[in-house]
Amino acid sequence: MQQLLFPDNANFWFETLRSLGHVAYGGADIGEVLYTAGRISAGDYDGWYAEWSATADRLWQVAEQARREERTVTARDTYLRASNYYRTAEFFLHGNKEDPRIRQSYDSAIAAFHRFVELADPGSIERVEIPYEGTTLPGYFYPSPLPGKQPLVVMHNGFDGTAEELRFMGALAAQERGYNVLCFDGPGQAGVLYPQGLLFRPDWEKVVGPVIDYGIGRQEVDPGKISLYGVSLGGELCVRAAAFEPRLAAVIANDGVYDLGAFAANFLDGDRAEIERALRAESAPEIDAALEAAMRANPSARWALEHGQFVMGGDTPREFASRALDYHLRDGIAERVSCAVLVCEAEEDLFFKGQPEQVYNALSTSDKTWMRFTEAEGADAHCHLGGQRYAYGRILDWLEERTPVNR
Repeated sequence: MQQLLFPDNANFWFETLRSLGHVAYGGADIGEVLYTAGRISAGDYDGWYAEWSATADRLWQVAEQARREERTVTARDTYLRASNYYRTAEFFLHGNKEDPRIRQSYDSAIAAFHRFVELADPGSIERVEIPYEGTTLPGYFYPSPLPGKQPLVVMHNGFDGTAEELRFMGALAAQERGYNVLCFDGPGQAGVLYPQGLLFRPDWEKVVGPVIDYGIGRQEVDPGKISLYGVSLGGELCVRAAAFEPRLAAVIANDGVYDLGAFAANFLDGDRAEIERALRAESAPEIDAALEAAMRANPSARWALEHGQFVMGGDTPREFASRALDYHLRDGIAERVSCAVLVCEAEEDLFFKGQPEQVYNALSTSDKTWMRFTEAEGADAHCHLGGQRYAYGRILDWLEERTPVNR
């Protein structure tokens, strides 16, 4: 999709498109997004934070006033948009883990979303805490509007998204079609990372297993129709989990990710084996220098390597990149998956171009589908942001053929 704003900064445009896309399910309004983005200069990370925070703060006050006046629908809808804008505000701040604005924005985003939940239609969404290794994972349960036991879609985000954002990225779309939906944040994702400090882990099946345990314990859920849906890096994590989790009937990778380490390796010269040895070495000053140069020259590299240290650990970009090598579907992992798998691909993926096809080709399951989204459809961006209504229609039609709702 043509960059309508920030023509020289793909990351700023993509994050703007991300919020524009959330208009489809109530997470933003077009004028608010365009006005806010129009006041930001490309590459001005402090300006990005300031303008999105200002918009979110303004809406918070509107929502608070409406709540005091018992104008429930206005308050509810406005809190929801404010939550999304607070999330957007802190997106580019992770180069300094101690920046107090990160936690302030996150806390405001959660407070606004929780106000939305309180004011939502009764029985339409529920805050949950899922038992996990001596602690809990935060999440939201969206019950099916249909009676009786219905299929469950377990949803998680990826490298930089949240359980709250999943409302706009599939949860509401699935609920509208009669599914129960269980969204959660796992280690490395904001709802667990910020309050508990737990970083990402590659063996995602150890995270998904307890979530499925919780889901099938609910009386609304048909335990024979459980599916798993992962967004962005979640498109690797969900397939990895399915390789070791036999209770899944279907998996949706939106979009497919085969090898996170390849993204970091793209910024380095040499063959993959040499790059891996250098990344894992005790000392590799030439690699450190190359990654620093890539960060200066490429906004995508800057953001990915800084954010990676924030969510996966590592004191340097190289330390994060070495950890990223563990997130892959090689070595027979993809071949272990036996359930139905949908692998989505975006024609102009900013981050993982070509990797969905690698995932699809590696799968040996008898029921696998490769679903491509194009510029002509308005859905060619990573995870089809900007074309959500169209994309989730196709995705969920595929799912209903495998785990139909019980009518």
